[in-house]
Amino acid sequence: MSALPLYAEIILPVPVKTRFTYLVPERLVPMVRVGVRVLVPFGKRKMYSGIVGRINRDKPSFREIKAIDSILDPGPIVSEINIRFWEWIAEYYMCTVGEVYRAAFPAGLRLESETRFELIEGGGEGQVLGTEEALLVKRFRDKGQISVREFHGDSESRRMLAAVQSLVDRGILGSVEKIRKAYRPRMESRVRLAAPYRDEMKLSEFMDALTRAPRQRKVLENFIWLSGDTKFPEADIEKLNLARAEGSNDQAVKSLVDKGVLEEFKVETGRHEGYAGSMKAPSELSPVQKKAYEGICKDQEKHRVVLLEGITSSGKTEIYIHLIREQLEKKRQVLYLLPEIALTAQIIQRLKAVFGDKVGIYHSRYGDAERVETFLKVNDPDSDKEYQLVLGARSALFLPFRDLGMIILDEEHENTYKQSDPAPRYHARDAAIMLAGMHDASVVLGSATPSYESYYNARSKKFGHVKLSERFREMEPPEIMIADLREAYRKKRMVSLFTPELFNLIGENLEAGQQVILFQNRRGYSPYIECFTCGWIPRCIHCDVSLTYHKKPGGLVCHYCGHTESVPGACRECGETSLHTRGFGTEKLEDEVSILFPGQRISRMDTDTTRTRRRYEKIIEDFSTGKSRILIGTQIVTKGLDFDNVGLVGVLNADNLLNFPDFRSFERSFQLMMQVAGRSGRKDRRGKVVIQTSNPGHPVIQMLKSNDYHSMYLGQMEDRKAFHYPPYYRLLEIILKHRDLEILEKASGALAVRLKEQLKADVLGPQSPLVARIHNWHLMTLLVKLPRGEDTRAAKQKMTAEIEKIKSNRKFGNLIIVPDVDPM
Repeated sequence: MSALPLYAEIILPVPVKTRFTYLVPERLVPMVRVGVRVLVPFGKRKMYSGIVGRINRDKPSFREIKAIDSILDPGPIVSEINIRFWEWIAEYYMCTVGEVYRAAFPAGLRLESETRFELIEGGGEGQVLGTEEALLVKRFRDKGQISVREFHGDSESRRMLAAVQSLVDRGILGSVEKIRKAYRPRMESRVRLAAPYRDEMKLSEFMDALTRAPRQRKVLENFIWLSGDTKFPEADIEKLNLARAEGSNDQAVKSLVDKGVLEEFKVETGRHEGYAGSMKAPSELSPVQKKAYEGICKDQEKHRVVLLEGITSSGKTEIYIHLIREQLEKKRQVLYLLPEIALTAQIIQRLKAVFGDKVGIYHSRYGDAERVETFLKVNDPDSDKEYQLVLGARSALFLPFRDLGMIILDEEHENTYKQSDPAPRYHARDAAIMLAGMHDASVVLGSATPSYESYYNARSKKFGHVKLSERFREMEPPEIMIADLREAYRKKRMVSLFTPELFNLIGENLEAGQQVILFQNRRGYSPYIECFTCGWIPRCIHCDVSLTYHKKPGGLVCHYCGHTESVPGACRECGETSLHTRGFGTEKLEDEVSILFPGQRISRMDTDTTRTRRRYEKIIEDFSTGKSRILIGTQIVTKGLDFDNVGLVGVLNADNLLNFPDFRSFERSFQLMMQVAGRSGRKDRRGKVVIQTSNPGHPVIQMLKSNDYHSMYLGQMEDRKAFHYPPYYRLLEIILKHRDLEILEKASGALAVRLKEQLKADVLGPQSPLVARIHNWHLMTLLVKLPRGEDTRAAKQKMTAEIEKIKSNRKFGNLIIVPDVDPM
């Protein structure tokens, strides 16, 4: 009697809550396991790679059951812990496991078929073809199969696609589905001596006979020299290096391969460069650092999570290195998370100097093939090749760790740890704590200005709490000076964008050979341009925002949808040509600094100048080595960068931060300005910080001056408790989108009524957000406040049910509803 058929639940990268069950063919039964990557049919024609989530013998109730097509890997590519983690993310953040899978896997490991078209033999004979159709038929005859996406590159893609559809309808073209592989291992061509010529006597005789082929003889001499005299009979050499050696060339190498003297073969090589520098033991901890290290180790005996509250320049990274070494000695892995990709450039050198090639890097600025290789090496069966320490941004949480021992979140307060779009909209800090629990690992949260949620948990003994309140080597904290913008403008003492205090200090620091950081939290040249006569401001045609003026390459840009326009020659309302820029961004600041301080090399660090990994690494390298003297930037310059020669930091306009309408604005302003202040003053000198503001009496400004984080926290917590905000309440924002504003208003109103009836919670809204239209989609939001400690799972289930009811209402067709749990 044969065994009952086996069925597998497959996780597919589609945003559908339904689980997909497939029959496991008998030939695949021995190889199917949870975590294995498989290829399955989906719908009428598509093919997807998916992950086996569960295996059972229970036959599904639906009629037609499709079978798994093939297995893509010899064993599981992710563990059961990974899948449990995905399921938790999907449930907590109100999305689907398929969306989590799509975020977790590099694109190169997610195979899917694409529709390709080809000429049907004999199709269309005797038919009259239009101009586009005739051109297409010729193109298909030349190229064979063509995919749909190739037509989107045409300038008239809509007409071409319409012509394709016409040819399909007339039986001239047919469609096929073809799997598109995005990742291919990098292969290296190498050469070695063929077996008969590994005998030195025979090889010597052959070389003596090459009197008419001196280049071939030189190739063999170079082979011996490159491989080492005692190793060359069995050695193999990279073909390219051999061909480029002195006196060699490609043709000479090829001739020896054709003669059977050399054998050519390929080996798989990684895309990540190995560490070539010298390795060293971790630096010895100072007494203060050692006390903090021991405090963390002690707290980890009672708490899974420990908050390390260490002021800027206190040496937190060195403590992390000692904690990492301890885990690696236990043969456990460590994940080191950073809030900004730019920070990896500096920290990776420190880590590799201690841990060498055990360190891997994982973030979005690496190419997909590089991310695939890191993904695979985190769980490599060969322990010598496996990455034991991974440095990365928030997405590194989804790597398939074999045995995770510790997760470090540096600068844990940063809001960039929260994923905003697309789903899953997770927070890396909270997700890391859950993942650590699944691995029986510990978590270290590090910050000079902890998030209020983490500080609250530490004070209430839910987290361990260790303080590091002295700068490394007893360095003095920077002197913080407040410059009154309003007074400087009134007395006409401003020098371009600078108060006299900041302008004079920039000059003094540059004369003393020190470097300067200038922080302005707006990119571009000017936030907007305005007609001097009537006040008209150019706005985006797709979004409810003004267009930002960029001097290079020149034009107006929407920072929400990317729409660009040229600068108008005259006002579109009154026709006057008196258009002026208003406000300033990093680009204008760079221009002004170059005029005021000629001859000084300036670097600018913002989204516009750091679009690739190489560009931001070059900016950091230039400033670290002193090639550039002044660094201008947005928030990216505030986050943990370590420079030895910065004597001055200037915050150009603190009011932009303080006046943002959000309950976290004071917390974020304090954190941001305290972080950027920490870049000043290293080694043997005290740094200075100048904060320019129109409101020097503002409580946040005053607490910055006295570095009084604790008083700031206590004051804010009273307000948060009174008005039902975190950490006393959990927030859940529901964003509704529709192209028709009237339909959106009715739908959001109906959902608000339903939620107020169903939930025992505060439901605020609907209301329009600050930017109420993006990319021609109108937006409305609802804010739900859930008391902490109550059953949030039940509340989310009710919300999901009400959302589905609204979406299924035909009156609200094409409505998009996005839940965002714990919004930032």
